[in-house]
Amino acid sequence: MTLATLAEVLQPALRDGYAVPGLVCLGWEDARAYVRAAEAEKAPVILQAGPGARAHMPVAIWGAMFRALAEGASVPVVAHLDHGLTVDDAQAAIAAGFSSVMVDGSALPLEENIRLTAEVAVLAHAAGVSCEGEIGVVGYAGGKASLGTDPEAAARFARETGVDALAVSVGNVHLQTGAGQGLDLALLRRIEVVTDVPLVIHGGSGVPVAQRAALAAGSRIAKFNIGTELRMAFGAALRAAVARDPTRFDRIAILREVEDPMMEAARAVFQGLGASGRG
Repeated sequence: MTLATLAEVLQPALRDGYAVPGLVCLGWEDARAYVRAAEAEKAPVILQAGPGARAHMPVAIWGAMFRALAEGASVPVVAHLDHGLTVDDAQAAIAAGFSSVMVDGSALPLEENIRLTAEVAVLAHAAGVSCEGEIGVVGYAGGKASLGTDPEAAARFARETGVDALAVSVGNVHLQTGAGQGLDLALLRRIEVVTDVPLVIHGGSGVPVAQRAALAAGSRIAKFNIGTELRMAFGAALRAAVARDPTRFDRIAILREVEDPMMEAARAVFQGLGASGRG
């Protein structure tokens, strides 16, 4: 088995100047394609089950699926709970075999966020699992606005929670379908000065590819979450597969045709973050 914790893949990334992609999974086909891509690139990979995925399929199934993929993989695979909101969410993921849990208390007042995240970090570490927290609000394209991370609050949060990774808001936005204006580098540098944990960018699809590469190599950002651009690749491949023979109805035959395009799209992500050859 090559199941790994988040800390086990992010600390080398931070040390050696690359970033590991946290790839948002919605089903078996994309998760398997991402592991195939990681193996082709000889790179570690973080498979993520977020709230939408967990609403679609129980967390226990996600845990079993991620672990099955890790067991057969030749590279490190992290089974990561994305955007858990409660201690119960974290406990359920740990019981399901996840090797990493994120608790998102970013909408809470700072004191409450610290208290919640610290409790989850203690629980996770006792089980040999990593913990990611978030401070500052990362908004959504066409929805909730972002609220940038305060550097001094980030320093306190990292110090008092004991998290293995810290998600920050520095101009990143969830669900962007194209490259945005780029991250606020001045704010990022202020956060880097006062924190010593690996940093995480949610909404990585909205960060220009060139800036992702530069920050992977030259900042404390060690993880970029990538979802939207890969879901777009899935949608395009699925439409093409259906259009090739509109009379087909076997979902396995149709979905089999999306895996290679998904794998190739994911390979480009690994390459862009400098993760190739690091597994």
